[in-house]
Amino acid sequence: MLFACSGYDVMLYDVISDQLQSALVDIEAQLSALYKEGLQRSSLTLAEVKGHICTTTILEECVTGAIYIQECVPENRDLKRDVWRQIDDVITPDDVVFATSTSAIVPSLLSDHLKKRHRFMVAHPANPPLLNPMVELVPAPWTEPAAVDRARALMEVIGQVPIVLNKEIDGFVQARIQAAIIHVAWQLVSEDYVDVESLETAMSEGLGGWYAFMGPFDVEHINADGFVDLCKKYGAKAEQVQKTFPKPELMQGPAAKKLTRDLQQWTPSNRLTDRCRWRDRRMSALLQLKRKLDEEGKREELK
Repeated sequence: MLFACSGYDVMLYDVISDQLQSALVDIEAQLSALYKEGLQRSSLTLAEVKGHICTTTILEECVTGAIYIQECVPENRDLKRDVWRQIDDVITPDDVVFATSTSAIVPSLLSDHLKKRHRFMVAHPANPPLLNPMVELVPAPWTEPAAVDRARALMEVIGQVPIVLNKEIDGFVQARIQAAIIHVAWQLVSEDYVDVESLETAMSEGLGGWYAFMGPFDVEHINADGFVDLCKKYGAKAEQVQKTFPKPELMQGPAAKKLTRDLQQWTPSNRLTDRCRWRDRRMSALLQLKRKLDEEGKREELK
């Protein structure tokens, strides 16, 4: 959708034709909602955007002539490796970007068998990409800088905000930060320091207010007289707290069951789709607010 909104022709491929038809229905619904809320990233009409998207069940037809290939099959290493082997056998130009949307598998484990592995990288978008513009670009050890530069330029053209890792690491950036938050949150709930509702409130009504606009270091930088001052005042205390973090453990057992019961009270399993729509409406409103504030900030700079 993002590429089509920018005027690129997009070909969707799947081995199951019903999946493709379902995707087209979902795409139209999502784009219609964006246009209704004024959040489209395009001067094109909805009909023009839809006209840039077509489908095929033939892999060669999909990738031939492409300048960028984004693979989004399930998070299964063997499946991804096989799909890329098939693509590698078809593609002949040496400047096509190979990108996988994996959220945790490092690119070297998916591309070491490819003839064109120097074009391969992870391009992992945040969810949902239409409302959450950050995308992680993670090169393998053998990825050429030119391929990364081209992917970054393409992401910027379609309105995404790319970050480029200097080297690969499990979980990349976003998932590692998420894992750290879940790790500490799990301890606080499972060891009965706080109930689930209070933990959720601490994030949504506390830390979330900062992190919607700033990163963790920037937050701490202005919480004191600069980051060096903060380290002097609170560095020892931060280390003391960090030493109380537990060892990693699987989230299971009685604590997981209790947490699930609490979450089900707010969002039963049959209402998860409704809850996603609720989230997306609020993310839409936040995106609109950010755009408004950015525009006001630019006007202030020009005065």
